[in-house]
Amino acid sequence: MPGRRGASVRATTVRARQRPVEEDQPRRCTISVLVIDVGSSAVRAAVVRPDGSVQARCQQLVPPQRPGPGLVEVDGAAVARAALEVASASLEMAGPVAGVGVTNQRGTTIVWDARSGQPVGPCLSWQDLRTAGTCLELQGEGLRLAPNESATKLAWLLDTYDPDRKGDLRFGTLDSWVVWQLSAGHAHVTDLSNAAVTGLLPTEGVLAGKASLAWDPARLERFRVPEACMPTIVASSGVVAEACALPGSPPISGLVGDQQASLFGQGCVNPGDAKATFGTGAFLDVNIGGQPPPFGVLGKRGPRGCFPIIAWQRADRLQWGVEGIMLSAGTAVAWLVEDLGLLQGTAESAEVAGACPSTGDVFFVPALLGLGTPVWDFGARSLLIGMTSGTSRPQVVRAVLEGVAHRGADLLEAAEGDSGLQVSRLRVDGGMSANPVFVQALADACRRPVQVSSELEATTLGAGLLAGLAVGTWASEAEAASVCRPRLVVEPNGPDQRARWADARARAEKWIPELSALSF
Repeated sequence: MPGRRGASVRATTVRARQRPVEEDQPRRCTISVLVIDVGSSAVRAAVVRPDGSVQARCQQLVPPQRPGPGLVEVDGAAVARAALEVASASLEMAGPVAGVGVTNQRGTTIVWDARSGQPVGPCLSWQDLRTAGTCLELQGEGLRLAPNESATKLAWLLDTYDPDRKGDLRFGTLDSWVVWQLSAGHAHVTDLSNAAVTGLLPTEGVLAGKASLAWDPARLERFRVPEACMPTIVASSGVVAEACALPGSPPISGLVGDQQASLFGQGCVNPGDAKATFGTGAFLDVNIGGQPPPFGVLGKRGPRGCFPIIAWQRADRLQWGVEGIMLSAGTAVAWLVEDLGLLQGTAESAEVAGACPSTGDVFFVPALLGLGTPVWDFGARSLLIGMTSGTSRPQVVRAVLEGVAHRGADLLEAAEGDSGLQVSRLRVDGGMSANPVFVQALADACRRPVQVSSELEATTLGAGLLAGLAVGTWASEAEAASVCRPRLVVEPNGPDQRARWADARARAEKWIPELSALSF
């Protein structure tokens, strides 16, 4: 059956091929939860304990391939093997678990043959832009879809590899693909947090608050997608199948998209709670409660440039949120390393930036790929302004960190505007949250406390909490959230430079007018 091959690989072999994050032997506890986290370049597994600690971590790198400009592909078979191997390795270290949670990068699209269990064509990353032209053409039909959504990617795969629609094919985002592997081909499912970013849901039904949803038949017909190709939509927290490809066959009890997992993993279970994840790009999400935002529909931006999201579903209850997106965050620091040679590595940025007390009125606008929320200008380009003969390496590095921080404040202000809620504190995770200079700059730009997650990547913890709620590890969302404790709290203490920042950002906009005219 599909998925069985990877389950038989011994963990000792896995450890030789991947980088274990910790070598300790944690205590065994059968009410713990295993989490498989499929990221943009790696597949991770870890075990979440009832006290919220994350142990028995393993990972394998599965980097994306870039065969041409705008093309980003993922090896689906490699993802499947890695998921089974890291999961088995974590279980060998940690012992039995009560459930399994899966979290994943959203929008990445895979099609596979139901009989062989093998991928059909490449797995198209959410970053893949090959269908951008199609998305623009569809606007003439009144369909607004973005290239990062699955709909046009699925249509491209079917048109390319099964143009007559005669194959017994299955579509899924990476949560669906991993669950298919874990269940040895018995479960073909996805949850609403992932389904909501495919572009294939009936948005009117979602806005009406219906929790039990089917795929939009009109959109399936438009893209010639057979209904049998689509996964069943299930709750984010709930048992869906047995992970019979893993030792002990624990129940698969949670599925959730990565940003929603991070929101839950930082304890943001009440309206007005907000988190930001700063990685390659950045995402800021605000919990807005059980009703959708006052603007638009799924896939449509609010007046301040945020998108509505379904945060998670438990039983028949939906939790909603709004999301702001930054296209360049950690990539701006990587630019200092890889292109300018100002740093030996990204970790050096804190030390170098800390060598000066301020930028000396130098500002950097991180727009290497354009600007997302709130202006959504794909023709904007990065700007470094205010330099004098006294400007040196520390000021430039600090300006880049502060520029990302100001973009974080942009997202927060936009999310407050689109949600109508006031955020009293911002919780953060992601690679840049380990940089103290950046975190202080973020607190200063946002003018409110910043709580740094105890987990660098809170996605694993959040997926574990949702999976654990379904099997009784925690009795309620409030109890689960109580284990999410920040590592530190950073208070604002610098000058307010938001007006100067707004001026710098405006100068970076519309640099390439033809790209600035694009809107998805």
